[in-house]
Amino acid sequence: MYSKVGLETDVLNASPHRLVAMLFDGLSDAMVQARGAIEQGNVELKGRSLSRAVRILDEGLKAALKLDAGPLARDLSDLYVYMCKQLTHANLHSDLAAVEECQRLLQPVREAWHSIGKAA
Repeated sequence: MYSKVGLETDVLNASPHRLVAMLFDGLSDAMVQARGAIEQGNVELKGRSLSRAVRILDEGLKAALKLDAGPLARDLSDLYVYMCKQLTHANLHSDLAAVEECQRLLQPVREAWHSIGKAA
């Protein structure tokens, strides 16, 4: 309960940059949890974790993009769509390699976003 209140407080007080960073962190955590669930054969946790990851990608990161801002935004949108498809595939087939691929794709984008925050 306390962690939920803390998260809600963080969200209310966060800058737009910090909100996106929190989405990247939540996505990364969801994929780590999904990998563990697949390795352990925990179908329920796998489903919850991958559904959460897809929602963060689609309703959070992709929805926040301003597609008229240029090619980078469109490229990120395409990446997020691809990752949603891969994670949905991973959920249906318990495909650990698909989750790992998405983690590899996310890492440089996440690191770049965090480094922007440090520079600002």
